[in-house]
Amino acid sequence: MAADEHVSMIPAASKVGWSAEVNGRGFGDEIESGAILLDVLRDQVGTLGVKRGCDMGTCGCCTVIIDGVARLSCLTLAGEAEGCEITTVEGLATGHHLAPIQEMFSECGGSQCGFCTPGFLLTSAALLAKNDSPSDSEVKSAIDGNLCRCTGYQQIVESIQAAAEILRSDAKSKDGTAAQMDPHPGLGAGDAGE
Repeated sequence: MAADEHVSMIPAASKVGWSAEVNGRGFGDEIESGAILLDVLRDQVGTLGVKRGCDMGTCGCCTVIIDGVARLSCLTLAGEAEGCEITTVEGLATGHHLAPIQEMFSECGGSQCGFCTPGFLLTSAALLAKNDSPSDSEVKSAIDGNLCRCTGYQQIVESIQAAAEILRSDAKSKDGTAAQMDPHPGLGAGDAGE
C-alpha cells in the first residue's frame, strides 16, 4: 500500500517579482524564477495571440517584439525581458484600427489558418519599423525563421510589401499623421458595440 503523503522529487521553483510593459500597459506579478516568456505572456498576462508551436525556436509562432527587436518567446527567459517593452499581436492594432501589416495580411491572403500569423505579423512589424522599403530578399531573410504550412510564402511577401507601401505613403503625408483604414466608417468611437 502506498503512503498517503506525496513527496515531490523536483523542488518547486522559487517565485520572483516580474514587471514589464506589455502592449503599452504595465504588468507586474510573481512568476517562477526560471519561467519562459511564452508561458508568462500566455498564462499570466493573458495574451493568447502568442502561440506555442515547437517550443524549440524553429517555427516562429511565438515571436514577440521586445524593445523593438523580434524575439522568440519560447527561447527567452521572462527574466531577460524584465522591465522591457513587449509587443504581442494584440498590441499591433490601435483600438479598432488594424495596423497596416494586419490589414495587408488579410487583404493579400498572407493568412490562411492563422496559427503562424501572429509570429509573421510581429516579425514583419519589427522589420518595417527599421526598414520601410525592404527588398523581397530582405523580407524573405527577415521571415526565414517563421514557418507556414498553408499559404506558400508569396502571399506573405506580398502582404509585407503592401504594408511597407502604406507606411511609406503615411510617412510622406503632409501632416505627418498616419492615415488608418477604419473598418467601421461612419461609426463614432462609442457606436462600435451598439
